[in-house]
Amino acid sequence: MDQRGRRDDRRLRNRRGDPVDPVPFVVCVCLAFMFTMSVGPLYGLAYGLSLAWSIALSTLGFCALALVAYRQLVRSAPPIDAGPLPVEPRFVRLAYVAIGLGVALVGLTLPLF
Repeated sequence: MDQRGRRDDRRLRNRRGDPVDPVPFVVCVCLAFMFTMSVGPLYGLAYGLSLAWSIALSTLGFCALALVAYRQLVRSAPPIDAGPLPVEPRFVRLAYVAIGLGVALVGLTLPLF
């Protein structure tokens, strides 16, 4: 609700309808855009794709990353007042991110061989 008693529908909401902090989602999407659009076309060209295909695949990769970020950080987010998450789910998420980054780094080094 805003100051006049009206419901503020501009806020991001999770699947239960609770408001969610938009900052982590916006930061992740901006970083995904920066990474995919700066590195993607260069590596597409290194793999022998045309510039148009490289940009198209980079855009597709960005859309996939934005969708995953939305699903993880908005749709399945706990409400703001839920308190801290238990240690085990946070560690599992951290492990998945580390594995994903490792796969991405190996994929980025393949054109160098």
